[in-house]
Amino acid sequence: MRKKRKRLTKSNDKVFLGVFGGIAEYFNWDKAITRIIGAFLIIFPGTVFAGTLLYLIAALVMPGPNDPNIIEGEFREKDR
Repeated sequence: MRKKRKRLTKSNDKVFLGVFGGIAEYFNWDKAITRIIGAFLIIFPGTVFAGTLLYLIAALVMPGPNDPNIIEGEFREKDR
């Protein structure tokens, strides 16, 4: 029997775009604490632009929880 692999996806329980909720679900962390720490890291002096940019990139790259285009399975290099 195969164990189901965890996937890093955006959360349905979202405040803004679901990135921090998805990270909290993936690592089994408390969502509120993860969001507070994430917001602090974005707002921390000198990193507002970079933090916001990284958050938006993560929101674009992370699939949604019900995204049909998520590829499941193991990937191996082709034998040449």
